Amino acid sequence: MSERKIQMPREVYIDPGIIKKTGSICRSLHLDKKILIVTGAHTYKAGAIPAIESLENDGIDYDVVKVQNASQESISEVEELITQDTTVLGIGGGKVIDVAKLSSFNQGVYFVSMPTTASHDGIVSPMASIKNPDTSISVTAHSPIAVIADSEILAQSPFRLLAAGCADLIANFTAIKDWELAHRLKNELFSESAAALSIMSAHLITDNIANIKPNLEPSARIVMKSLFSGGMAISIAGSSRPASGSEHLFSHALDKILDKPALHGEQCGIGTIMMMYLHGGDWKAIKNSLEAVQAPTKASQIGISDDDIIEALMMAHKIRPERYTILGDNGISKEAAYELAYKTEVI
Repeated sequence: MSERKIQMPREVYIDPGIIKKTGSICRSLHLDKKILIVTGAHTYKAGAIPAIESLENDGIDYDVVKVQNASQESISEVEELITQDTTVLGIGGGKVIDVAKLSSFNQGVYFVSMPTTASHDGIVSPMASIKNPDTSISVTAHSPIAVIADSEILAQSPFRLLAAGCADLIANFTAIKDWELAHRLKNELFSESAAALSIMSAHLITDNIANIKPNLEPSARIVMKSLFSGGMAISIAGSSRPASGSEHLFSHALDKILDKPALHGEQCGIGTIMMMYLHGGDWKAIKNSLEAVQAPTKASQIGISDDDIIEALMMAHKIRPERYTILGDNGISKEAAYELAYKTEVI
């Protein structure tokens, strides 16, 4: 029997103004030889500049590289700047964090996650989503040694991103149903502790729905803590199963179909409505929760045509054929897909 290691961050900070202590946190973890900051054009000002000021105040050497997308080209570019003394500090949204995570993993160095948005659970999980010419693939990397999440910065990001993070967490409800189904029908390994943590993360959102509002630091803190616990469920399971089921397959299918997909969490949220219907669950409660955080529940709200929704539903089961879900091995027919999307008011 092979041994499996559960990786978790050594230190986690989710506080207002914590970015100003970046330097002292890196020193306390003995990550102060050389910092390589991986950031983006938009997140440089919001996150990288205050982090750099803190590193300079603590006399820590650093370099900065800006990446545009989570591609193999970006990963290779970052890897070339990494030495054995480097700690990679990812400052930005999901794409930046994924590039920092995978490049540091490939080079065998530590990685610190500093999200500037709370848009999905990849900011703390050991999984990374990398774009290929045709689609995006999910690969295993490693968890950050530390998470430094400044809730003031998260609150200042566009609320659409925070709402997408909420939708990505609400998707855990159907992801767990799919995982349980695969356990019963395919004897797939199932972790009760990971599943319980995943469901708790989703309930942190749905139980606090009235408190999640734009530009409020406590709202951003709730969402970030939920994303953190959801990411930990993935670490415990050793796969993305606790947070990724048929609703994610639907979203990945849209990524393949559309020239310009919507936000990951938005697509997953809409997928969750439909997949909960297929599971015979309370899909209207999912829809109401998404509406309460201003996440989309209809294809038209994010510029996706009815035909593209139907096509994505029909091809979703092919995205990861080894991952059994409510969609089964053969998927659903065009007529059933239309009926599903129509009844759940997605189209």
